[in-house]
Amino acid sequence: MSETDTAKGVTGEDEVVDLCRELIRFDTSNYGDHSGPGERKAAEYVAEKLAEVGLEPKIFESHPGRASTVARIEGEDPSRPALLIHGHLDVVPANADDWTHHPFSGEVTDGCVWGRGAVDMKDMDAMTLAVVRDRLRSGRRPPRDIVVAFLADEEAGGTYGARHLVDRHPGLFEGVTEAISEVGGFSFTVNEQRRLYLIQTAEKGMHWMKLTVAGTAGHGSMIHRDNAITELSEAVARVGRHTFPVRVTKTTRAFLDELGDALGTELDPEDMESTLARLGGIAKLIGATLSNTANPTQLNAGYKVNVIPGEATAHIDGRFLPGHEEEFLSDLDRLLGPHVRREDVHSDKALETSFDGALVEAMQSALLAEDPTAKAIPYMLSGGTDAKSFDDLGIRGFGFAPLKLPPELDFAGMFHGVDERVPVDGLKFGVRVLDRFIDAS
Repeated sequence: MSETDTAKGVTGEDEVVDLCRELIRFDTSNYGDHSGPGERKAAEYVAEKLAEVGLEPKIFESHPGRASTVARIEGEDPSRPALLIHGHLDVVPANADDWTHHPFSGEVTDGCVWGRGAVDMKDMDAMTLAVVRDRLRSGRRPPRDIVVAFLADEEAGGTYGARHLVDRHPGLFEGVTEAISEVGGFSFTVNEQRRLYLIQTAEKGMHWMKLTVAGTAGHGSMIHRDNAITELSEAVARVGRHTFPVRVTKTTRAFLDELGDALGTELDPEDMESTLARLGGIAKLIGATLSNTANPTQLNAGYKVNVIPGEATAHIDGRFLPGHEEEFLSDLDRLLGPHVRREDVHSDKALETSFDGALVEAMQSALLAEDPTAKAIPYMLSGGTDAKSFDDLGIRGFGFAPLKLPPELDFAGMFHGVDERVPVDGLKFGVRVLDRFIDAS
């Protein structure tokens, strides 16, 4: 942003779309190892944008190319506990041939910014940058210190991003007690008189697992009772077809009660089919929070068609509800049977906090000021975020990346999906809400 732009009165709303497009154009695909391009260039871009408005951002590289950017904004009352606003710069990979518009083009069409990361989560990164830049250009300090963190590696569990900073540089977050980040604050339209904004107050824990079966290698033409592929395939099928029992946590109970009130009907979590039918585009997002889940995602065995291999492996993406980790692992081991060895590739805890306090009130008031039909309600995320790492520092985390969405947009389907996109109007709405939220927090 040049001095000329500042003199012309360019605001956060004016530049948020361009910031989002530019961030999307950095291919930060995370393949779960270090084979991708990394986040370094995106982190440098963010640092440059923050430095332009007088901050002193620092870049932390945990591995060559894997980088995060962090800066602290001094508030009017530095004696107050600080607020963390964090987002991740990495994205899941995308196959350009599957997309209507190239996933790293940041194209604007049909009222949306298209590209990988448009909702997960370069939209929030852009909104945060836009609000911070606008406030600092106009000399509006926040009421308290704010730490902004743009992180690496969230899509692979955060080892080289949030976890690295928490373990190696915890002083960056000194005095921080609360945080906001992704997958919350988006709207669900009930009718013309009511829009619910889902605030993430809980998230499932994870066990990403490798399964191994050892057998006896042999010739493919012979009868072979000790076939590792057969044993593993049967175990994986049992897991993949299993329906875990419904377990309603306090967050999901509160969500269903609030949504039931808005719809004028009682929602019964034990009747999943009819309950989810009322949820429209967020049914998949909510449905996965009613039980533990385990999905097979990879299979690997053999090297030649006429050779029975001595080993077969698979990977499972397991997610457990807060308070139900032990039950989940017990159920899983029963399904796998005695011949399958299970080991964690990555695991992390579940989180759940209450939906109360001054920060929640600030969210509600900021949303209501921009949307008179708004009501904030709590919900649980079926996935996980970097909030897990920051929880180790005693930081209470919420998902609050505010977006007012058109009812017809399949928002849940945008996450890791093809043709990911975010409405331009939604980005501008988010800037206004975040700006008000900072003042109220």
